[in-house]
Amino acid sequence: MTDNTHIPGKSTLSIWGGEQEHELYERSTQVPVVHSVSFAYKDIDTWHKVALEEEPGHIYSRNTNPTVRAFEDKVKELESAEAATSFSSGMAAISNIFGTFLRPGDRVVSIKDSYGGTNKIFTEFLPPLNVDVTLCNTIEYEEIEAEVAKGCTMLYLETPTNPTVKIIDIKRLAAAAKKVGALVVVDNTFATPINQNPLLLGADLVLHSASKYLGGHADALGGVACGNKDLIKMVYHYREINGATLSPMDAYSFIRGMKTLSLRVQRQNQSAMTIATWLNNHPAVDHVNYPGLESHPHHDVAKAQMKGYGGMLSFSVKGGLDAIKTFLPKLKYAHMAANLGCVETVVGPPVTTSHVECTAEERAKAGIPEGLVRYSTGIEDVEDLLADLEQALSYL
Repeated sequence: MTDNTHIPGKSTLSIWGGEQEHELYERSTQVPVVHSVSFAYKDIDTWHKVALEEEPGHIYSRNTNPTVRAFEDKVKELESAEAATSFSSGMAAISNIFGTFLRPGDRVVSIKDSYGGTNKIFTEFLPPLNVDVTLCNTIEYEEIEAEVAKGCTMLYLETPTNPTVKIIDIKRLAAAAKKVGALVVVDNTFATPINQNPLLLGADLVLHSASKYLGGHADALGGVACGNKDLIKMVYHYREINGATLSPMDAYSFIRGMKTLSLRVQRQNQSAMTIATWLNNHPAVDHVNYPGLESHPHHDVAKAQMKGYGGMLSFSVKGGLDAIKTFLPKLKYAHMAANLGCVETVVGPPVTTSHVECTAEERAKAGIPEGLVRYSTGIEDVEDLLADLEQALSYL
């Protein structure tokens, strides 16, 4: 007798998710790249029914596309969501969610040290549209709950945060938001669906910059949002009209990259923990931010809501930004680049990565020191990464 209650694991879903329910093309075992802009029909009635979503199919690739749909379905399954829709970039995902649900007179409550691009939307683009934005101290839960209790349309969270790697209690704050009927949105880019599933903790929508861990190879640009069918239908409609569409080739790159997502993330979890522990004892390092360390102020929250602590860490070195300018170029096994989550280790300070759009004053206000290093752990042999850090730090 077949057990239909079995729930597949993340590695299995990374490989098979989104690929079993749709028609195969010429018996191919891999999802094909469908570059067609439009899709033809032999009769008007069928065409019209597909256009009205009364029958399955595709009309125009700005709206839907077979390759893109397969990517969306894979992420949907990994996040335990009812539906998903994709975008041309991670920031497009964030912008489209704001555009879908926020109107003049609405209020958003969020945190101070979110990703720099998100912060710019909060401080520069939403206020002129008469959307009130309140940014709270990131780990001051009582402050956040008090602001939410005043009434808001949306509670927007990011955990772990970029680049300070702070951890936010999703379940606690989502419960506060539900009391006032606020929509809870969580950026899950750093954690990935392997380490954390915000929808299961009370979030309404979860989003990713797919350019990071989902793709994993720094060769495709895109974003994705997941949630229940009604919310995603609204987000999809806004996106299809505004046109921030994911390309089929990028969708294929994400599908291919995600087949090793679980393996990559598990390796990165292990290596980041080893590196964070090593850095924590290095004389040239002032402070290490990594939720896997028991010394991390939010370790208990991370332990409760995450399955792994992630591949991202950040640390401050003695000497600040000048010291960073000396030692980062000495690294042999790390790209100095504005990216993260890929198979190669990637490093850089917030001044050139996550918060390049912000002024030094804005970074300081968000609690981000100029001498911080954001370290995205790759899948290299961890012994080589440690030796590389040792020789580079020796120049300080």
